[in-house]
Amino acid sequence: MSTTDTAGRTPREYSHAEVLGVMAGLLAALFTAMLSTTVVATALPTIMADLHGTQRQYTWVITASLLMMTISTPIWGKLSDLFSKKLLTQLAILLFVAGSLAAGFSHSIALMMVARAVQGMAMGGLIALVQSVMGSIVSPRDRGRYAGYMGAVMTVATVSGPLLGGVITDGIGWRWTFFVCVPLAVVALAIIQWKLDLPAHPRDGRVRIDYLGGILLSIAAALPMLWVTFAGSDYAWISWQSGAFLAGFAVTAALTVLVELRAPEPMLPLRVLHNSTAVLMIVASLAVGVAMFGAGVFLTQYFQLGAGYTPTKAGMMTIPMIISQMLSATIGGQIVSRTGRWKPIMVVGSITMLAGLVGLGTISHTTSYPLVALYMVLLGLGVGTLVQNIVLAVQNTVDVAEVGAASAAIAFFRSLGGAVGVAVLGAVLTNLVAGNVREGLGQMGIPADRLGSSGDTQLDVGGLPPEVRGVFHDAYADGFGPLFMIAAAIAVVTVLAVIAVRETPLRLTIGMDRPDGDVTTSAGSAPAESAPPESTTEEVTSRPER
Repeated sequence: MSTTDTAGRTPREYSHAEVLGVMAGLLAALFTAMLSTTVVATALPTIMADLHGTQRQYTWVITASLLMMTISTPIWGKLSDLFSKKLLTQLAILLFVAGSLAAGFSHSIALMMVARAVQGMAMGGLIALVQSVMGSIVSPRDRGRYAGYMGAVMTVATVSGPLLGGVITDGIGWRWTFFVCVPLAVVALAIIQWKLDLPAHPRDGRVRIDYLGGILLSIAAALPMLWVTFAGSDYAWISWQSGAFLAGFAVTAALTVLVELRAPEPMLPLRVLHNSTAVLMIVASLAVGVAMFGAGVFLTQYFQLGAGYTPTKAGMMTIPMIISQMLSATIGGQIVSRTGRWKPIMVVGSITMLAGLVGLGTISHTTSYPLVALYMVLLGLGVGTLVQNIVLAVQNTVDVAEVGAASAAIAFFRSLGGAVGVAVLGAVLTNLVAGNVREGLGQMGIPADRLGSSGDTQLDVGGLPPEVRGVFHDAYADGFGPLFMIAAAIAVVTVLAVIAVRETPLRLTIGMDRPDGDVTTSAGSAPAESAPPESTTEEVTSRPER
């Protein structure tokens, strides 16, 4: 299959069969990473107990991965606009394999954090590259169709992951939750080498990489997470330490904006994201990140540490949310592709997500599972309609040459919201659980000095007496409701942003209109206004040479 277009740089639209071939390689890579994430999520409470970790360290093992994913996503996205997407995808997979092996052989919390950070860096690459490649070969109007296929394929990873993680953890040990994905990664590399044949966008002159922007962006993303992780325990929320973190963040963020606005090839394309649609979708994505990552992290803890279920059963109990998210993403993508409208389904989805979070905000150790499952279904339905369509709405406003950086920018802010949100909620949970445990043990006449001066709680409660273990389980279960209510308050911002955004029709072309009114096509330069949509589509599509 020839992928070089007539002008050497103008985009063309691939045939349906070609797109499916490319997607086979992309989805094989993303499937590997997604499966590893869902497998490990169920096993993580057991991992932390075995490594003698605390609640705060549990949060940091999660946030180390999310932080690196957040920082690296825009960098990978920008690099995909400059270099070979195929090579970058393969590099991301190799990084993921290295991180998985290191995590599997970890015997300390510190090494586990480092390994999870490497995995997060690779996940950021795969997320950015999949969006970048799809944005380079499929028009926004047709992208929902293939997003539906993507959702259907990823069902296997998201549904089987928690179950597989539980079975592996209970059967042969948690280390194999990391090792199991290594052979899958090798298969993904082979498929990508065979199927993915996409040229990089050629650039005039020497490629310039925005190193300073990348460094500033990394620091600006890390400082809020460091602040909320240690505030309230190591120092007061209102203290000189908090002030130092906030001042450092403000200065770094301001420098990042200045550098990125002036850089020839910025890591974070702020100039591309100047329109109101992009700004509002960035705001919406922050809250979606909190809902998506927060639910995945804390619901597993709720079932294992709050209810005392095994990893296998805890994985099974999260399936309603996973299936509902998959169905809404798949069906929603088809609806958007057929109608060309993305705002109505996003309005409904944002309200549904809010309803699910409010419901989860009421859970405690007395809440029945069917009611929790109902709230999870509502949350999954809402998140599924938002994640891909937020990216799609922004991609519709940029040209193909910038689609990688723009897509990665949205993923960056979504991951930033998730990473900071998980860190904030984790810090809140640590304090809530410590307080609940002290109160529960106090009612039994047992001193709570086992918590230590920091108020952090050990996650290995299996060796405690049954009555004391029950106090710890109830303390955890009662601590999750306030967390989800905080997430619900943040989700109100998503609802308002989606309602406020102005919907623009999804274009039928890969590239944007040129300043002189010409459409970026591979067959010619006929203006988009000079032909009806059917004719425009034919002009944009350039069939490959056989």
